[in-house]
Amino acid sequence: MRARSSEAIANRSQLRHKPGVTDAAPAKPGKALNTKRSFWLKQLHQWHWISAAVSLIGLLLFAVTGITLNHAAWIPATPATVEQTGQLPAPLLARLSALPEETTDPVPDAVARWASDAFKVRIAGRATEITADEVYVSLPEPGGDGWLTIDRATGEALRERTTRGAIAWLNDLHKGRNTGVVWYWFIDVFAAACIVFAATGFGLTWLHARQRPSTWPLVGLGLLIPAVIALLFIH
Repeated sequence: MRARSSEAIANRSQLRHKPGVTDAAPAKPGKALNTKRSFWLKQLHQWHWISAAVSLIGLLLFAVTGITLNHAAWIPATPATVEQTGQLPAPLLARLSALPEETTDPVPDAVARWASDAFKVRIAGRATEITADEVYVSLPEPGGDGWLTIDRATGEALRERTTRGAIAWLNDLHKGRNTGVVWYWFIDVFAAACIVFAATGFGLTWLHARQRPSTWPLVGLGLLIPAVIALLFIH
């Protein structure tokens, strides 16, 4: 029995000294950490560039219009007003007579179609300000304003549109003023992309901070400056 044990020990000793035969080394904790770090770096880089690509044009638009809005008094705007007149056909005028003397209901669809053909405006479904004398429809738009009136007695229609230029138009896009449902949802999607862009940027900053000693002082400065201005200079 002892001879067999001695023989087994000798065989194991010979295997250890044979070329290419080694004991399996235990996995190092540092290797697992590096693998995890590489995974997060890859994910953050991917989402960072995707969100940057999606929000790039929007960021430029909102950054530029942030400056133009902040200095609106420095940017001259010359309003331009255009008037158009038309005559509502008698059959459609008769439809207006069926409306109450005071209401905010939209005009009949046939009248809305006529206005679209005559003045290139969309008033279908819009709230109105109807009195015994006229139908008034407000037509605000980005960078401008407008309205349409129809005389309930004669059918005479007047369309007026005022625009204030490209800068005013861009500023209203920034504010989402009179831009409609599609732009409303675009701003939400754009804002979500910006949040992803900022969050992944912070994650990359966190992972690279050890190699860049100035990282956290700069991040702190970015928080401190607006906080101090808000506390000391905003009243």
